[in-house]
Amino acid sequence: MIRVESLYKSFDGFQALKGLDICVRKGSIYGLVGTNGSGKTTVIKHITGVLRGDSGSVTIEGQPVYENIAIKERVGYIPDDLTFYNPYTLKEASVYFSSLYKNWDQDRYKQMLAQFGLPEKQRISRFSKGMQKQAAFILVMSTRPDYLILDEPIDGLDPIIRKLVWKYVVTDVAEREMTVLVSSHNLREMEGICDAIGILTKGEMKIERDLDELKADIHKVQVAFRGTPEKDPYEGLAVLHKESRGSVDLLIIRNTAEQVEETIGAANPAVFDMLPLSLEEIFIYELGGEGYDADSILF
Repeated sequence: MIRVESLYKSFDGFQALKGLDICVRKGSIYGLVGTNGSGKTTVIKHITGVLRGDSGSVTIEGQPVYENIAIKERVGYIPDDLTFYNPYTLKEASVYFSSLYKNWDQDRYKQMLAQFGLPEKQRISRFSKGMQKQAAFILVMSTRPDYLILDEPIDGLDPIIRKLVWKYVVTDVAEREMTVLVSSHNLREMEGICDAIGILTKGEMKIERDLDELKADIHKVQVAFRGTPEKDPYEGLAVLHKESRGSVDLLIIRNTAEQVEETIGAANPAVFDMLPLSLEEIFIYELGGEGYDADSILF
């Protein structure tokens, strides 16, 4: 388990993290999302032991991560910035990684090298951005990490390679109970891969929930009545947003589907359509609000 508790971090007077809490269950895939500047990369650098918080704690299996070699050698990290790999060829990097990680799997390295089709003796600095991502992925996954931290892992990858990347990740989660934290702006892909989601804003956790539970409790609703209801048909519901377009009410409601159906159904609507929001829509609504013209996106 990865646990971040009451984590604070500031840089030159700027408060980057403000009492942040994160819990990533063992054997799960956790998606960390947020707007640019929300603190995602700063959090990741704490979880990987690159940074130490001003206060609070960051632990893996109950042990502090910072300056803990025994924990770090079980953690695989692929950053968004891959300049570290530039001076090496893949072959040279594989020798370096095999000397650092006791679980290095040379057979897996050779298998992945063949599958991804990368040249082993060419400088990584001469690779395209997508090829550099693949090279980093091959090296890190060949260490057989117990914990995998990914920062924008599929940026620059074509659909075929993205599918292969996620296949390796999901297989290791299923077979070895590898624990994964992934930060990405590709919310549609995150929606198909993650078990839980944390939505970060301005260094604080806005929402952290299982993805299925998150999607089950917030809905787009379209309602129309034949006449004017005698009482408020939405009384008792957590209506986050409501607007009327002619005789049709358009709403965002945070309740279970059963609660929404029971409450609105009791008013005998002529039209009643209800759909769960996608992760992308939830993200836009929770963090964008009116400033992002969420209405035109959601309906």
